[in-house]
Amino acid sequence: MEEKVENIFNFKEFTDPCIKCGKCIPVCTIHNVNADEVTSPRGFLDLLGAYQSGKLELDKNAKDIFESCFLCTACVEVCPKSLPTDMVIEQVRNDIAKKYGIAWYKKAFFLLLRHRWLNDLAFKLGWTFQTCGFKIRADIDSMSSRFNLPMLKTDRLLPSLRKTSFLNSHKENIDNGGKRKVAIFIGCLGNYNYVDIGESLLFILETLEIDAFLAKDQKCCSAPAYFTGDFDTVDYNAKHNIEYFESFGEDIEAIIVPEATCSAMLKIDYEHFFHDQPEWKQRAKKVMSKVFMATEWLQNHTQLEQLLASKKKDTKIVTYHDPCHAKKMQGIHEEPRNLIRQNYKIVEMSDPNQCCGFGGVTMQSEKYHYAKLAGEPKAQMIKETQADVVSAECSACRMQINASMNYADVQTVFKNPIELIADALRK
Repeated sequence: MEEKVENIFNFKEFTDPCIKCGKCIPVCTIHNVNADEVTSPRGFLDLLGAYQSGKLELDKNAKDIFESCFLCTACVEVCPKSLPTDMVIEQVRNDIAKKYGIAWYKKAFFLLLRHRWLNDLAFKLGWTFQTCGFKIRADIDSMSSRFNLPMLKTDRLLPSLRKTSFLNSHKENIDNGGKRKVAIFIGCLGNYNYVDIGESLLFILETLEIDAFLAKDQKCCSAPAYFTGDFDTVDYNAKHNIEYFESFGEDIEAIIVPEATCSAMLKIDYEHFFHDQPEWKQRAKKVMSKVFMATEWLQNHTQLEQLLASKKKDTKIVTYHDPCHAKKMQGIHEEPRNLIRQNYKIVEMSDPNQCCGFGGVTMQSEKYHYAKLAGEPKAQMIKETQADVVSAECSACRMQINASMNYADVQTVFKNPIELIADALRK
């Protein structure tokens, strides 16, 4: 049975049993870099219960604590009661946003996420002038600042920009002569920064003779806004995407997403967000049943695995990182490995399931010291494998892991599994 909303958000009932357990402590990303009981899942739940009962004021100290969670869902994965700590913190962050507002630069960013034409313009201008302030690392689609600024240190890698976005580089309907057709939801980082993901996905679909619909009216899934508490942006974008997806014809077999965070937001978090809007919750649930992570759909609904097995083996060694929004939220971890291992040797890192430390907009800006600390062990794990390539179906992980490897001087290259698969098909 589906659990009632009032039970999901009633943490007072679980506060005492939660405190007596503690299985979440060893896997908690923030607790591992800031070993304070307050910033741990059971600490969060205790404070959330006090806030819900009116015993805790949402002051700036509480704000700082609730904004320290990485929302990695590691605690939910190991919790015997599956307490939705992440969902509750997301709700409280909306209360924080209402009380304290949202920083101007976050507001500006979320405004871009609402309007693709504005986003296109901003990224075009960014591409034009990026070499003025950044050193470009074209080989890894990254760049570093030429100057030490408060949030832009010279040793920090950020995604570089492309002259033309992926969606603007192609016509909307691509006929590959097939009897099947899928829509592509590319995600913002894949659209503006790591465009080779989309290009590789198109090549795979062409090889499989599956027609592609680029769904150019898609808006950002709004995961960055959701994790920050900007529910107005989430409401605006989510309703647009739901209505847009509903307009797709019956010939669209699936909506495939080569991004774990976008996929999880569309398939799972839209339902969470609309918990108090029953009509939209049902509409989201119905239309998002067609949404799949790219490797999930390609392995389970095509002959790609068999086709890859007929291709040459590559000498590159690959290690795979499990994005939190793939394995923990969607249970997807074998599918990308099954496809990759057809042509590459996979060497597992010591803990592929450990969060890379991305953590969202606030963590990447105001609390980047935590993100940096959380990324260090992941970079070390990758280094120990001596892999040529680290792969993950998530561009947020790509951004964070590239930065972490740069700090640790790890020479491993990051590629989305879709890029690795396309490379194998070309040989």
